[in-house]
Amino acid sequence: MAGQSISSVARRYGLSASMLFHWRRLAEEGPMSSLGADEAVVPEPEVKRLQAQVRELERLLGKKTMENEILKEALELARTKKRPSLPPRGGSR
Repeated sequence: MAGQSISSVARRYGLSASMLFHWRRLAEEGPMSSLGADEAVVPEPEVKRLQAQVRELERLLGKKTMENEILKEALELARTKKRPSLPPRGGSR
């Protein structure tokens, strides 16, 4: 097939040239994945990038959740801690 145009190959097999260009683009993008039934097929590197991003966001969410719990405990401790008594105001007249 060396030296043949995409159009002549497409005609030989009863395909449109645009279909061959589309298939070539898909092949260049690499393996494809579908995450579930009736979902779009996306390039494997994109799936891996998004999975890594989700893991990082989950890690950050866990960190912020822990910080929030620590601050809640500190606030509760500060509220329950006895404050020093102040002398009564006004005294004797």
